[in-house]
Amino acid sequence: MKSMLGVILFFLLTGSAMAQSFTMPAESGPHEGTWLQWPHPYEYGVAYRNSLEDTWVAMTAALVGSENVHIIAYNQNVKQHIIQLLQNAHLSLQHIDFYIFPTNDVWVRDNGPVFVHNQSGRLFVQDWGFNGWGGKFRSNFCDKIPAEVGYAIHYPTLDLNETMTLEGGAIELDGNGVLLACRSSIISQSPPNSVRNPGMTQTKAENILKKNLGITKFIWLNGKVGDPEDVTDFHIDGFAKFLNDQVMVTMSKADLLYWGTSLADIHTLYQATNLHNRPYKKIFVPLTKKNVITTNGENLGYKGSYVNYYVANKVVLVPNYNDPNDTVANAIIQQLYPDRTVVGIDVRNLYKNGGMVHCVTQQQPASTTFDEQTITQKLHIQISPNPFSVQTTISTTTTLVHASFRVTDWQGRVVKKIQDVNGYSFVLTRDKLPPGIYFLQVIQNGVPIADASLQIIP
Repeated sequence: MKSMLGVILFFLLTGSAMAQSFTMPAESGPHEGTWLQWPHPYEYGVAYRNSLEDTWVAMTAALVGSENVHIIAYNQNVKQHIIQLLQNAHLSLQHIDFYIFPTNDVWVRDNGPVFVHNQSGRLFVQDWGFNGWGGKFRSNFCDKIPAEVGYAIHYPTLDLNETMTLEGGAIELDGNGVLLACRSSIISQSPPNSVRNPGMTQTKAENILKKNLGITKFIWLNGKVGDPEDVTDFHIDGFAKFLNDQVMVTMSKADLLYWGTSLADIHTLYQATNLHNRPYKKIFVPLTKKNVITTNGENLGYKGSYVNYYVANKVVLVPNYNDPNDTVANAIIQQLYPDRTVVGIDVRNLYKNGGMVHCVTQQQPASTTFDEQTITQKLHIQISPNPFSVQTTISTTTTLVHASFRVTDWQGRVVKKIQDVNGYSFVLTRDKLPPGIYFLQVIQNGVPIADASLQIIP
């Protein structure tokens, strides 16, 4: 049972969900971490898992140097299997954690948590509906992931399952209120196995997206349904992406036509304007030069896209295909992100199953500070000694009940978690943490109620 303090604090902080609006931070903003759903053999077999794991190890290796990596494992056996893989790759587990949730597949961008800010800057998890891209595939496990993640990391979660079915790969945001999407993958009403939201009009969809993602302007393409090679019904993240609110990354007209984009949609895309009605500058990235061939020599019969890349704190993960144009695309994207390092990720086997890097990653933005003292009396923390070298005592002004503590480094990466804390004091040990400045956050009943800085000395 929640304590009365927790109940009162939750409603004071969040208010009625009906009365709030939310904004989705840009992918290129600071991350706390990245979420991955690890491949497993329980839905499509061992060969499927084995064909993908090198890609997941490569993504983890590239990301872990600058942010946390949150890995969703199907069960404990899969977790131990992953740990062995990462250790074999000589990766430290210091900034990697695991969550045991069964999943149907790997596409966390589409079924996973969506992180948004409310008007006070507080982070929430949004749990949109997910129905397996219109009912094409089983989704019973994946549909539960956002709620399970929100509960596990103690973030308030907004249940939007009955409001709208929405896949993350179906939308692109420019970071300044503009959303780009295809009707085919959100509001299309046919064929039956492509319908996400029966009876939903564009007006209703826009009202929902305005309130929940902070959208003020929409750019709609018609998209395409019924393509047996595209279960997503033309997700936008396969061929167009915003660099910022002034620049769009996409393809040439010839490549867009090859991709299946209609002339009408190409015209709409190329004529698109930002919130201030200024046309976006277009950066064109080519398709692969040749048809994609998997690692076991299977020719897929079609070319691959590089636009489906993922922007992390210090790296940009770009899909690569062992193709001559890998170098060309990587160089173009590197110029767009001079403060980050482009890392090519081999997605040949993943691409056989319909996706690339962006499809299997989901960012968790870094937390922003907000003034809780204007809402309620803030819990005070005393840390003694501070600085410390071996251990210190954390004391609070209020007795805690089943609270948790989270320690992050200066980059926002979680380096230590303490669960189920009761009473008003406990001892925090340094363990293997290197000297430096850290931040401590107290979470009670899913709500952050206090924070403090601490310093570890040699």
